[in-house]
Amino acid sequence: MSGKRKRVVLTIKDKLDIIKKLEDGGSSKQLAVIYGIGETTVRDIRKNKEKIITYASSSDSTSLLAKRKSMKPSMYEELDRAMLEWFNQQRAKGNPVSGPICAKRAEFFFYALGMDGDFNPSAGWLTRFKQRHSIREINIRNERLSGDETAVEDFCNNFRDFIERENLQPEQIYNADETGLFWKCLPSRTSVIKGKCTAPGHKSIEERVTIMCCANATGLHKLKLCVVGKAKKPRSFKSTDTSNLPVSYFSQKGAWMDLSIFRQWFDKIFVPQVREHLRSKGLQEKAVLLLDNSPTHPNENVLRSDDGQIFAKYLPPNVASLIQPSNQGVIATMKRNYRAGLLQNNLEEGNDLRSFWKKLTLLDALYEIAMAWNLVKPVTISRAWKKILPTIEEKESLDFDEENISVAAVGTILQHTKGLENVTPENIEKWLEVDSTEPGYEVLTDSEIIRRAQGQTDESSENEEEEIELIPEKHINHAAALQWTENLLDYLEQQGDMILPDRLVIRKLRATIRNKQKMTKSS
Repeated sequence: MSGKRKRVVLTIKDKLDIIKKLEDGGSSKQLAVIYGIGETTVRDIRKNKEKIITYASSSDSTSLLAKRKSMKPSMYEELDRAMLEWFNQQRAKGNPVSGPICAKRAEFFFYALGMDGDFNPSAGWLTRFKQRHSIREINIRNERLSGDETAVEDFCNNFRDFIERENLQPEQIYNADETGLFWKCLPSRTSVIKGKCTAPGHKSIEERVTIMCCANATGLHKLKLCVVGKAKKPRSFKSTDTSNLPVSYFSQKGAWMDLSIFRQWFDKIFVPQVREHLRSKGLQEKAVLLLDNSPTHPNENVLRSDDGQIFAKYLPPNVASLIQPSNQGVIATMKRNYRAGLLQNNLEEGNDLRSFWKKLTLLDALYEIAMAWNLVKPVTISRAWKKILPTIEEKESLDFDEENISVAAVGTILQHTKGLENVTPENIEKWLEVDSTEPGYEVLTDSEIIRRAQGQTDESSENEEEEIELIPEKHINHAAALQWTENLLDYLEQQGDMILPDRLVIRKLRATIRNKQKMTKSS
């Protein structure tokens, strides 16, 4: 007769490992045997997956997660939620935070939440708060203090020691960062309004998405841009398979990056694409992703491949804004490329600004931003790592200033753009930089933190339906498409300067449409 199974209490890290194995097809029975627990326990972990991941994602220390065995809630749960939201935002901004500041803020939220009783934000309360959320250190210095130069040097030295120990090449070192993009914002003769088109004769319409750039330290591997929009499938995507988009598209009701989306991106996009790239280079499938302390970035323990060889590492809050590679001209260059590309397209199509603005859809913008990312040269990215990895050999290429889209270059395009011929250099610069400080995460006010802690949501956002875009719905049948290709081929034949590949592409397209037409008739 078998003895009674010894009671096993799993750590949070164990539970995360089980969740990963379940997602990869592992069976409850097998995992129960491996971890010495009952199948019911495995099923409970599966049921509470999101709760466990959310808890782990918001924790600050991987080592503490490996020790912690419970997610015991605070006596004041609403206050705890508000304080964690506030603390994560302060850390992301690099704002100074100390024990006394936390205590004062906790007292404010306690009364603002309308909680009953007396509350004493003592040293004991602060210690328990840190333990509940695996926060290693509460003191955060301001990123702008002069002492940060010393912190930068300390981090860079430690990071170089780390990559030497891990035997990582620049090809295996990545950085990702989010930013907001006002994709339908155009310059004005007078001013630029954030996120709004200021074209004459039109109402202002706010259009914003979050985009995330990710590339390695050589600049030779740029992943597809990750874009977060409001709608799951905007109207302009109607006939487009999202898997065929030139970007990795996700949706969130506020068009913000969040913990869930970032984790999906890491597991389903980053890890597979990095493995494929490293295989193509004959390198070990091992890599590190360097991140800042955005509230949307999960704990290091969550961002780790199954074999532990591809993982995340965080920049200290007090140095991130000074040395994060994506912020050293990479994102700025991409945005300038995007805006200059929009103007150039308008010029080439011969539109007036009003027509161009009306026709521009999110789908158009995604193709244009993907092109803008492709135009960012590897040397621009590799130079952005110089503060962290000064040993990276620079390739002989154009100087950074030569690649950057200048105000003068945009001014030249605007001189040929009807309605914008007289935009001043100052307004051009404002337009190019209109979203330069836009974060990729939602910045909450105290009131919004309180509502969220109480479980309240913005009803208008919650009930918001698919994004509405001003494009007509129409069905194009095979016969009409075929006629257009025939007309286009006739046009190309008449143009003496058209090269052969242009005609071959259209002929191939014509053959594809003919086959579709035959299949439709035979079905």
